[in-house]
Amino acid sequence: MADQPLLLALDQGTSSSRAALFTASGALVASASAPLPIHYPADGWVEQDPQAIWNSQRQALIDLHNALSEEQRQAVVTCGITNQRETTVLWRRSSGAPCGPALVWQDGRTADLCRQWKQEGLEQEWCHRTGLLLDPYFSASKIRWMLTHHEDAAAAAAAGDLCFGTVESWLLWNLSGGRHGSDVSNASRTLLMDLEQRCWVEAFCDHAGLPMASLPDLLPCRGDFGQIREGLPFAGLPIQALLGDQQAATLGQLCLQPGEGKCTYGTGAFLVINTGERIRRSDAGLLSTLGWTDAAGTPTYCLEGSLFNAGTVVQWLRDGLQIIDSADAVNRLAMEVPDSGGVMLVPAFTGWGTPHWDPQARGLMVGLTRDSSRGHIARAALEGIALSVATLVELAENALGKSLGELAVDGGAAASDPLLQAQADSTGLTVRRPASLESTARGVALFAGLQAGVVTDLHDLARQRSEGADRFEPQIDTSARTAWRRRWNDAVTRSLGWHG
Repeated sequence: MADQPLLLALDQGTSSSRAALFTASGALVASASAPLPIHYPADGWVEQDPQAIWNSQRQALIDLHNALSEEQRQAVVTCGITNQRETTVLWRRSSGAPCGPALVWQDGRTADLCRQWKQEGLEQEWCHRTGLLLDPYFSASKIRWMLTHHEDAAAAAAAGDLCFGTVESWLLWNLSGGRHGSDVSNASRTLLMDLEQRCWVEAFCDHAGLPMASLPDLLPCRGDFGQIREGLPFAGLPIQALLGDQQAATLGQLCLQPGEGKCTYGTGAFLVINTGERIRRSDAGLLSTLGWTDAAGTPTYCLEGSLFNAGTVVQWLRDGLQIIDSADAVNRLAMEVPDSGGVMLVPAFTGWGTPHWDPQARGLMVGLTRDSSRGHIARAALEGIALSVATLVELAENALGKSLGELAVDGGAAASDPLLQAQADSTGLTVRRPASLESTARGVALFAGLQAGVVTDLHDLARQRSEGADRFEPQIDTSARTAWRRRWNDAVTRSLGWHG
């Protein structure tokens, strides 16, 4: 092991941070993780402490370093960073101190501001130039809210001392000792970057109230972005890849050809389809986004469907309802019953993303009877995730004009067999689960390896991606699927525009 180069991935997620080590062929060698608290100060508000984000990632890095032999440490040649996207951090350039809590991608407090921008007729140009929609999910309205409500942020902006960044930018700053940059895959999620020209749009920054001097340098997804600073594990190691987590997972699943796609079940669920060098646009709520850039800076674009709640549904069963003791217990409970008994759980706890983009939506459960049991609720929870994704798949197939045929899956909840069977049944697709679910960290590690010259061709790895994979085939016919989806759509309609 020690005579071959190793690739380090830092994977900063919504509920935890990971540090993982891979071989140049993408095999996992070792990993460590550290938890990250999330705060919900009001309905629809989701915050994190930027310092806690950094401390969590640093702890995972320390724990991984301590678990390795000296030979393994010496074999590490490059580092890549992948991260929860859209989460917005403001900090002072002079001190590196945060100017208040980070607003997490799930945060919906800026719904009124987004509605106001729409009423002002701003959405059409914003959507055309960024590929996104005017929604609290993205960074622009979060920035405006923070500059209005965080006194230190406003003072820093007035003094020319403000830095804005999404999480990869915040990590790069802390890892490198002050490099202020953002890669284009993450920048494409801010509502501030022109998707085709790959540049910041001053007019959109003005709407957000953000001085142009506060923006990070726009960087390609591969490059030489500095080194890990002294005082940290792996000091001196080059940082050579930056990717948003969903783009990294798409690469980690080796979805390298246009029309290939994956779904990641993490805190939320995210369907991403490679569309090649062409920007595909959807009028049905899918997002056009930048996937990654190659060594020459040529972009690969993607279509994306975004759901805000997936793993959070299982966490709610565990921590809210307390009908399971651990996350994996949901599978055993769901398998105690042959079906959901007519129960449906719509997981809109923090609003709907694709296709409704309704921050006022809320979760609900329908179809309960006196015979409904914990098992029925557990199965309905897993089916609710799958049915939500099935809607995204249908929209993506409509946009592409063809069936996906196969759907690659990853993320923590993809370990659930009943979830993936429901996914196959609700979409009519073959669902492929790789032997390792570490697709996000793997993707950015391989990308850093390309830049370092120790990974030569991802297409060679793609030819091996089915080895050891589990496959789930549809087990219901088209008429049953259609009836099931019709009942689901009715339940979703009831969740929209909920005001208590």
